[in-house]
Amino acid sequence: MLSKIITLEVDGLTISGWLYLPGKGDRTPYPTVCVCHGIPAKSPGPSDRGYPLLAERICRQGFAVFIFNFRGTGASGGNLDILGWTRDLKAAIDYLCALPEVDRSRLSLLGFSGGAAVSVYVASQDKRVSSIVTCACPAEFTFFLDADEPQSIIDHFRSIGTIRDESFPQSVEEWFSGFRLVSPIRYVAGIAPRPLLLVHGSKDEVVEVSYAYKLYDSAGEPKQIIIVDGAEHRLRQNDRAMAIVIDWLKSRAKN
Repeated sequence: MLSKIITLEVDGLTISGWLYLPGKGDRTPYPTVCVCHGIPAKSPGPSDRGYPLLAERICRQGFAVFIFNFRGTGASGGNLDILGWTRDLKAAIDYLCALPEVDRSRLSLLGFSGGAAVSVYVASQDKRVSSIVTCACPAEFTFFLDADEPQSIIDHFRSIGTIRDESFPQSVEEWFSGFRLVSPIRYVAGIAPRPLLLVHGSKDEVVEVSYAYKLYDSAGEPKQIIIVDGAEHRLRQNDRAMAIVIDWLKSRAKN
């Protein structure tokens, strides 16, 4: 397995990523998975290697894998901005589609929570995405939009370091309007006829499981929904859920 640090420039910001490629002897180009993390709930621990470990696990199955930090998170610049996240993902897809190691006919998105919502939004409009897996995907961002005190949400993200500039956002209303726009329930039908897998934990404490059924009902074929019994929100840490995801990605890569 080979890995290298990648830097993208989006809207004048540095977006940090890591590309994983199977070892020598594997035939190129590779089926490829772009992993999209969720919205941080707290400052990440220095020992948390969750996404790199997942990338390595997928890569060992013969995939090229790209993981990156959306703006406002990790080593990337900028501030948390959901519409900005959609542009970050589009730039990641542009980057992958230009690589000779990437099979552009087999480019999948694997999104988690807020990153899953962004994946649905982008995939519905970008036909370069061949299939998509969502994990713990909200149908809409009601937990943001129903807040009694919107400023308290911004203050929370400022406290954990995902909103970094004192002057950001210039308009609280515009910042929240981005979350209204990037509502997966409005776009999930646009993924068809490309395959969609919806994975959700039966005990998700952040995004209620009913959202998965709402998205499934609105999606076109082919589609599949899997509710992982007993699983909570952080599905990347659930071995059963990730085994299901990887098996599904492998089945799509053969088609």
